[in-house]
Amino acid sequence: MAARHRLEAAKARTDMREWQVKRRERTRQLIELGGLVAKADLVKLTDDDRTALYGAFLTVAAKLRGPDGAQALVLFRRKGKRAFEAENSAQ
Repeated sequence: MAARHRLEAAKARTDMREWQVKRRERTRQLIELGGLVAKADLVKLTDDDRTALYGAFLTVAAKLRGPDGAQALVLFRRKGKRAFEAENSAQ
C-alpha cells in the first residue's frame, strides 16, 4: 500500500515537472517574441497601443494566409536575417 502511494507521488511529481518545463518553454517563447516586437520599435511607433499592434499582427497573418503567403514569408525572413546580421556586425 505504501509502495503504491510512493509510486503515485513520484508519478505526480514527474507530471508536474513536465508541466513546468512546458510552461517555462512557452514563457521563454513569449518573452523572445515580445523582445522582437520591442526590437522592431513597434511599441514606440504605436505608442504602446495594443489594439494597433494586434491589428498589425492580424494584417501580417492575413498576408501569410493569402495566395502570396510563401513569397511574403521568404521576404520577411530575408529582411529579418539582414537586420540581425547588421545588428551583430554593429556590436
